[in-house]
Order: sequence, then C-alpha cells, then structure tokens
Amino acid sequence: MSFFRSLLWWLLLAAFGALAVELLSPDLGEVVVRWHGSTLTTSVAFFLVAWGLLWFALWMLWSLLRLPFTAWQRMAQAQARNRLVNGLVALHEGRHARAESLLEKAAEDPVAASVARLAARKAALRRGDLLSAASQQAALASADPLAAALNAAASLLAQGKPGLAVEALQPWAERNLPPRGLQLRGEALVGAQRAIEAMPLLGALAREQTESSQQLAALERRWQSSALRQSAHADVLLQRWNPLPARLREDEALLLAFAERAGQLGLESEAAEALASAIEREWNESLVAAYGRLPAARDDHRLARAEHWLPRHQDSATLSLALGRLCLTGQQFGKAEEALHRAIAQGAGAEAWEALGEAYTAKDDPLRAQLCYANALRQQRDEAPRPLTGRTLREQIADEAVAEKRDEHGLPHLPR
Repeated sequence: MSFFRSLLWWLLLAAFGALAVELLSPDLGEVVVRWHGSTLTTSVAFFLVAWGLLWFALWMLWSLLRLPFTAWQRMAQAQARNRLVNGLVALHEGRHARAESLLEKAAEDPVAASVARLAARKAALRRGDLLSAASQQAALASADPLAAALNAAASLLAQGKPGLAVEALQPWAERNLPPRGLQLRGEALVGAQRAIEAMPLLGALAREQTESSQQLAALERRWQSSALRQSAHADVLLQRWNPLPARLREDEALLLAFAERAGQLGLESEAAEALASAIEREWNESLVAAYGRLPAARDDHRLARAEHWLPRHQDSATLSLALGRLCLTGQQFGKAEEALHRAIAQGAGAEAWEALGEAYTAKDDPLRAQLCYANALRQQRDEAPRPLTGRTLREQIADEAVAEKRDEHGLPHLPR
C-alpha cells in the first residue's frame, strides 16, 4: 500500500513540475522585494524554488529541535507497552502484586490507560484488596467512563444487584453499546424483572455477530422464558406467548415456563393444551411431569388424554406419576394408588412416595400415609424405602409388568 502511495505522490510532483514549466517557459516573470531600502529582483521560478527551500530548512530545524522530545516520548511509550505486556503476563501467572504495580505505571500512557486500569483492578480483586480495586475503578471512570460502567455492571450482576446494574448502564442506554454492554444490560433487565425490555437487544446482538447462532439461541430462550415467568396478568402472558414463532413455542424451556406461569394465573386449560400438543408431537418426560403438576381446570380432561398415552409408554415412571396425580386431583383414589404404586416400582422416587402418602391420607389411612412420607424422606437421603404392608405378590408383579415392545423387525426391545 505504501508503494502505491509513494508512486502517486511522485506522479503528482511530476505533473506539478510539468505544469510549472508550461506556465513559466514563455515568460519567467519578475519578483521585486523591497525591505528597509534594499531591493531584490529575481524571477518567479527562482523565487518559488527559494521559498520551498526556506520552508524545508525551517521544517528540518524544527524537527531537529523536537528530536529529543520525540525520542523521549517514544521511549516512554515503549516503556508503557513493556509494562503493560509484563503486567498482563504477571496477572496470567498469578503474580498479582507485581502485575498491579506494573499496570499502575502502564496506565500513565493515555493510550494504554483503560486496558491497564481494567487489568490492575482485576489484580487487586484477586489479591483481596478492595480499597485498591475501588481506586482503580475510580481512575478508570475518569479515563474511560463506558469501560468503567461495563465493569461496574458486571460486578453488580455478580453480586445479585441487577437494578443497580441497569442504573450503571443507563447513561448509554440510548447510544450504541458494545456487544458486551448489550448482553450485560439484557441480563440486568432480566434480573430486575424487566425481561420484556431486553427483547429488542437480541436483534442488536444478532447484528453484531459476536455470538454463535447456538449461543444466541440459548440466550433468546432464557430471556423469553424469563419474560413469560414475569408476566403480571393472564392477558399479558398470552400476548407474549401467542406471537412467538413456532420454533420457540415448541421449545421445552419456554413450554415449561409458559405452563408454570399459566397455572399460576388461571390459564390451566391453555397450559394443558400446549403441553399435550407438544407431548403428542414428540414424547418428552419433563413436559409429562409438568402436565401432571398443573392445577385442575374447570373442565379438566387431562386424565383421559394421559390415559391414551399409557399403552405406548407403559414403562414411563413419569407418566405413571402424572396419572397418579391426575387421579388424586379427580378424587379417584383407588386409581391413584394403583398408578403411584406402578410409578414407585418403575423408579419415580420420592415424589411418587409423597403423592402416595397424599392418597392414603385422603383414604383415611394414616399409618400407611406416614410410612409413605417417611419413605419419601429416605429416598431423598438415598436410603432404601421400607415396604408397604398389605400388598400381594400379584399386585407387586403387576406394578412392574409392562407390555413387550418390538422393533420394526419383530425383535423385542431390551429392558432399560
């Protein structure tokens, strides 16, 4: 690139010289200079050459006078760069006191001040010197307010103070924040129960192209889930859920968030329909568990719908537990006991024991209920549960029995 620039410069000089020859060859002209009674007469060409040489001489003189100062500045910049590099290396090696000392000196260079202050603050924090870290943060705020605000927001988020983090970034909210600032502001808004305000930041992050598509999709799912859970009213929840694209409405995390909040706001039917449609589209144990945990709707048809899934998923402990809970909700305590015994035999664990305790409590059988609750605690402590009395061998075998499944070639599937 420098070669072409030099070539253009010399071509420009050649063109200027040709133009001067063309103008001055017919008539060299005359220049008369009178100063303090003296008169100097010369041609225009000689005057122009003398004028150029005079300026060149003055420039050379000025350069020679500035040479010591230029050399000193370059030496100072080189020292600052060396201190910055050595300080960063010391920080990486864990020599925090040396790193802070070197970076403090490197911050004297205005060019390296922001980077040096950031690294010096990190070194002070790793040494546990909060006073020095606060001093570095104050100095950074004077040198680079935006970098200091990003640093403060990250620290406040780590301390669980998202509201203060939002305030720290507020002066730059209407400007073009860097990608890290956009993400920090979004996380702060989500933590401050204002997730819906973070949604426009996703588009800005996508335009920056600093995150991979997978990372951006995960961030979008997390922020959208928070926005759903933070919906204050049923109408607000539906207004946020219905416009979502299909890829998000079919996402497990968002479905669970919608179902949880819908159950709290009286939208049990909408939550049940969303979960059931997703389960029938693709079997998902987490969605089945959420389906069974939903509060009862006015016209609750969940039990009948879940029973249709049982022939194809008889070995699902989650489905057996969900059926048991739905039977409890419908006050069908006999069917609930049967489903929960099957869930326990299939490994549903403490949740199934607790639900079985509720069934025995509803049937006015306190001794068995107490044993079930005790077994739930034992399961949580990874201890073996105590067997229930009154269960025949046939009933115990029926609890564990499932229909044989075969593949497309007629070969039976091995047990899990």
